[in-house]
Amino acid sequence: MAATDPRRRDDGLGWVSRAVFADERIALSVDAGPPAGHTVVARYAVVPSVTGARFLLPLGSPRVAAAALLAYNGLRPAKVRAARALLGAAARVGVVDRAPFPVLTVALPTRLDPAAVLLADRLAAALGAPMYAACGIRPPDPNHKPTLQLFDRTGTPRGYAKIGWNDATRTLVSAEATALRELSGLAGRAGHPETPRLLTEASWAGQVVAVVEPLPSRVRGIPTAAAPEVQALLAVARRGRPPAPPRPLAGSPFLARLATAAQRAAAAGPTGRRAVTAVTALARRHGEVTVEFGHWHGDWVPWNLGRHGGELVAWDWEHSGPDVPVGFDLAHDAFQRAVVLRGESAGSAADAAGRWLDRYGDRLGLDARRRRLVVDAYLVEMWLRTWRLAAAGAGWNPALHPALLDLLDERAGRDGVT
Repeated sequence: MAATDPRRRDDGLGWVSRAVFADERIALSVDAGPPAGHTVVARYAVVPSVTGARFLLPLGSPRVAAAALLAYNGLRPAKVRAARALLGAAARVGVVDRAPFPVLTVALPTRLDPAAVLLADRLAAALGAPMYAACGIRPPDPNHKPTLQLFDRTGTPRGYAKIGWNDATRTLVSAEATALRELSGLAGRAGHPETPRLLTEASWAGQVVAVVEPLPSRVRGIPTAAAPEVQALLAVARRGRPPAPPRPLAGSPFLARLATAAQRAAAAGPTGRRAVTAVTALARRHGEVTVEFGHWHGDWVPWNLGRHGGELVAWDWEHSGPDVPVGFDLAHDAFQRAVVLRGESAGSAADAAGRWLDRYGDRLGLDARRRRLVVDAYLVEMWLRTWRLAAAGAGWNPALHPALLDLLDERAGRDGVT
């Protein structure tokens, strides 16, 4: 049995199998029968192959297999959308069940309650209805979270279960669950975007799992070249409340948090000492500048946004948090578009963030000094985020480290701060 158990693999199929079927009492096999004394409780097509696995699709339910491929296809790039549309149409008429795909068999010791060991059954019990599960497969990545798609018998999406399986991803899943609880009821208030609800959460088998409400079925993505949603950013920052009075950076909880995080990084290794220097330089340059503090989404980019019925929808709140300078989400949007979409360096991305703040910052109450503060503080925040993820097992992001530390040194030098 061990030879066919995909959890022993070191590829995407192995990574996802270990996360979704974490309990060792579950017998998994590919193209093999269950061991003696076990009962088969589920079977999945491994599409298209074991070595090139991209999907685990449930067998025996063509509607669910099709839905797993077609749900939110409008948010995907054109080439991916076309390929999924073809495969989804085939799945709907039962081709997945009849095709010679490898079959993953899930079996349990006879008389063992599936809800005691199977994540999908446990979540179905928490949601109060039978569920089918499907899962996309991607190469192993310590910063990514396997996501279990949950559907009812008709193929209607009922929830998306994000699985935090290491220190980095457990922290992110927990942070999103906290954010979604706090955001409940804010949709539409003072222009706040719609946000998926948190349906349930669990800590189980060394994992943290958050089940998030499906997006509206007809949601469509925001063009990657679209102008920033400035009023929505402001609504996110203020959480439906009046503007907060500006406060100096010096003495703020935000600066204290940066200093504490930098000291932790310094205690972990020599690289972190550069972060302490960066925070000290930030305080010297901008300590007396007053700025409004508020919440931020934390990963506000076009690929985490959409529109439904004319309303803005925002998802993936894993990096959300309070007490940051208003304008962080605007800086992040520009910075990430430059790095991720255009492949620019951290320095060029910082310049892009500065240009957007110069162009739109007045609508956020940011004059020239405050705009400079926002960009410099954001760069420190981003390096500390990069360090936290690396320290939690996600590894360094080569686009941001050590480039951000070098950039912070350069920017401090421009201002004559040493």
